[in-house]
Amino acid sequence: MSEGTMQLRAQRDQRDPQAKRAKRLTRVLVGAAAVPVMLVAAGCSSDSGSDDGKDKAAEESAASKSASPSPTVQAAAFRKLPEPCSAVTKKTLDDLVPKADSGKEGSSNDTAMRASCSWDSLDDNGVKGSQFRWLSVSMLRFESDVTRGEGDKLAADYYQKQLKDAQGAEGAKSVKTAPVSGTGDEASVVRYDLKKKEGTFKQQTVVARVENVVVTVDFNGAGLAGDKTPDADDLVKDAQKAAKEAVAAVTKANGSAAGGTSSDAPSPSKAPSEESSKSASESSSKAPAKDS
Repeated sequence: MSEGTMQLRAQRDQRDPQAKRAKRLTRVLVGAAAVPVMLVAAGCSSDSGSDDGKDKAAEESAASKSASPSPTVQAAAFRKLPEPCSAVTKKTLDDLVPKADSGKEGSSNDTAMRASCSWDSLDDNGVKGSQFRWLSVSMLRFESDVTRGEGDKLAADYYQKQLKDAQGAEGAKSVKTAPVSGTGDEASVVRYDLKKKEGTFKQQTVVARVENVVVTVDFNGAGLAGDKTPDADDLVKDAQKAAKEAVAAVTKANGSAAGGTSSDAPSPSKAPSEESSKSASESSSKAPAKDS
């Protein structure tokens, strides 16, 4: 081997360990750099999965809400009221208030919800005195409402309130209450005496409910200027007759109306308010206060 060859081999042997070490260092650095890349990738994958989970949960919640049924309530059976001054037949009016003029319709901003009419009669018999009669028919209709309940249930509550108001009338004496058959879904008559300076007034109040409508009939009579006091039993029969006709008029005005779902019902704002109920109650119970 020549001296030149030996010198080249020595130089190569010196370079090889350095090359090997450099190669190993390169592999270490490459491997070390790969670790953060993997961690970053893993982190991104984890975050992505978390967001997907939140999105999925939100979608499921929205789907659950969408699938939940909206609250519903049975629609009220009756949607309107009859003309109040025509709710009682002319023949009955001639019997109950024979000297009456045409009926006086009560004020109402929505006659489909509440309506009333009244008549008064004074049969003057000269020195023998006179007979006074006063008749009032009031009707209040209740709509179904998802927050307040079904119309017939609301009417049933008001029916009970009307009875209590009649039974607790100021100055009432000898108060008696009895059920009335054949008039709507439920009906009762409250009768009592009311003594005034003109004489003793006999008061009859018939409260009836048919579906989601409450009908209140007030009928009173008195013998004035020395005339005899009318028979209370006769007045009760007359009041019941008028109430039965008024209930029939409500049913006829609505034809064969039947309940449905709340989607067919008017908006909740259509339902009678407490103020309007109070107004109807006061109107139907003012009969004894009328003097002649």
